Amino acid sequence: MLTKAVQSYLEVRRACGFELKSQGNLLLSFAKFSENRALTHVCTQTAVDWAGLVRSRSQRARRLGEVIRFARYAQAEDPTHELPKPVFGKQSRTRPTPYILSMEETQRLIQAASEAGYVTLRRQTYSTLFALLACTGLRVSEAIALRFDDITSDGLVIRRTKFRKSRMVPLHPSAVAELERYIKTRRAYAPFDDHVFISLRRKPIRIEDVESAFRVAALNSGIKTSSGQARITPHSLRHAFAVRSLQTCSYVRSHVTQHMVALSTYLGHATIANTYWYLEATPQLMQDIALASESFITGDRP
Repeated sequence: MLTKAVQSYLEVRRACGFELKSQGNLLLSFAKFSENRALTHVCTQTAVDWAGLVRSRSQRARRLGEVIRFARYAQAEDPTHELPKPVFGKQSRTRPTPYILSMEETQRLIQAASEAGYVTLRRQTYSTLFALLACTGLRVSEAIALRFDDITSDGLVIRRTKFRKSRMVPLHPSAVAELERYIKTRRAYAPFDDHVFISLRRKPIRIEDVESAFRVAALNSGIKTSSGQARITPHSLRHAFAVRSLQTCSYVRSHVTQHMVALSTYLGHATIANTYWYLEATPQLMQDIALASESFITGDRP
């Protein structure tokens, strides 16, 4: 049965650390579609028909791409599986251009969060959280999952990452001091929960809570984006951290390589390509690269 082959494929890849939630659902849908046609192996025409059930060409390419990857795996054990060609084109995932907060905007946003709403723990919670995101580049999901035991003398232990990889994130002494100050107040508020960041409900804060608080802080701080400009989100703090880190790197090729590898590990990226994306997604960095390239070509090598 094709469904059984798909399940085997998913088990192998998940054992390697991939979640494959949406991909798994797509492949199981394809297997059911094929079996309704009394097929037990991957058939090119059936794969194209199934992928073509959606209107968007990019979605068709994505659906067919998942089948192609599965077919390569299945062919290794059973060559009767056909390997479809990417007739809808290559899968393309265009990442939106990020909004890069300036240092002054970041400070205004944190200050606005510390003054939003009634005088409750909420003010400290979100101003501390936003400050932590800004100085560490953590994902929101990683920050709100932090527990007291994750705060060590060496930094923060990030256990629940996007790609199931743990890593250590060092903290500047000033960040440690501010985090300890917040925790001192927060412990008394909800002593029976060990999450670092707590809502007024005395429960761990949720991503939607963070997004709501961020929108209010951005509005109160006067940060506005014009039409066609990138949207500002809590992840803008992470993007700004990454860009500032890249801007501090020298132009020496060996230094750049080492810096990119270190930053990719620090940010918890699955591949270094996700880190290099910041070079092409940020106008200031693109300008720096252009100037460095011009200097190199004219002989004035940096």
